[in-house]
Amino acid sequence: MKKQHIFNFAVAYADTDASGIMYHARYIEIAERARSNWSKDMVIPKGDIGFVVRALNIKYMSPLLLNDEFKVETKTIKIGAASLEVEQKFVKDDKICAIMNITIAYIGEGMRPKAMPESIVKMLD
Repeated sequence: MKKQHIFNFAVAYADTDASGIMYHARYIEIAERARSNWSKDMVIPKGDIGFVVRALNIKYMSPLLLNDEFKVETKTIKIGAASLEVEQKFVKDDKICAIMNITIAYIGEGMRPKAMPESIVKMLD
């Protein structure tokens, strides 16, 4: 599978709730930024929609706090014909704070699932 991608981030005030803990929904947005950075070199053919999230599951293990610096480790777990299973770990000081598992579908014209282009599959192997 494609090697692990690292996305560094720091918790800002706007990411937190009233008690200074990173708000649970921010994990999803930050994970999306990490996946966008991870996939920035993938060229989507004209007419295709590209990747969309089909399913998402997150397990919170340890809170991230205001000013915490952490990384999001993204890696492909499984490659299907028209989908990917991706794991994203939120890691601070070698401690896993959250794990997100995402199923991402590849969508072509007409909003229908479509086999991923070979060029993208090669980038994932």
